[in-house]
Amino acid sequence: MPMLSKLAGALLLGALISSPALAAEKTKNAGAVATVNGVPISQNIANAFISEQKAQGAPDSPELKNAVREELIRRELLVQEAKKLGLDRNAEVAAQAEVARQAVLIKAFVQNYVKKNPIGDEQLKTSYNTIKSQVGNTEYKVRHILVEREDDAKSIIANLKKGGKFDELAKQSKDPGTKDKGGDLGWSSNASFVKPFADAVAALTKGKYTEAPVKTDFGYHVIQLDDTRPLTPPTFEQIKPQLTQRLQQEQIQKYVNDLRAKAKVE
Repeated sequence: MPMLSKLAGALLLGALISSPALAAEKTKNAGAVATVNGVPISQNIANAFISEQKAQGAPDSPELKNAVREELIRRELLVQEAKKLGLDRNAEVAAQAEVARQAVLIKAFVQNYVKKNPIGDEQLKTSYNTIKSQVGNTEYKVRHILVEREDDAKSIIANLKKGGKFDELAKQSKDPGTKDKGGDLGWSSNASFVKPFADAVAALTKGKYTEAPVKTDFGYHVIQLDDTRPLTPPTFEQIKPQLTQRLQQEQIQKYVNDLRAKAKVE
């Protein structure tokens, strides 16, 4: 039987393999998937496990049901052992259980909220057009050198004017991700950059660098434009799922912010 990633991670007692005979075994409790030392395991719990695995791509099969049943039996055995030790009365354990309970309730609420407040195509298309206009139709291949002080940036520019190599001068940069790559930021649209940086890039022509330091919240930049190319944005249908998720998150965040503003918190 194929390994089931979520269940395999939960198992503490061995591989997640169960006997085919379990499928035919009948429990005394009709509403239970199994009874362990007199304690019934709810079919609803088994259904929740199965649904989670199916959502992860596992096929709905007798093997899956057997695997879930065996996992729940093993979990119940461990829970019973934990209770014998009084761990269910431990304050820290109780707090962790409450956090887990809250997480399940929150997930259920979010799913219910999203179902009752769907994002319409008109709203999605408005968001798509806004993002498309921000991204533009050009990609830029850019290098930069980032320093703390304006005078340091001016000194780098002076060295470039004297024939200094951008690759070598980039070693002075405080950007650890690009200093050893000649300052190369790769291909990006201007929407990826903060505004002062983006404005400076848009004003450059190929092969040119900024002749004055560009100040951002990160420090002072010397920027060189290596090349440009046309940018073809993804179609609406291609990014519709991501847009839907993003707008749903924004919608829920606004709802939470409204709840927070109205709440009496002492």
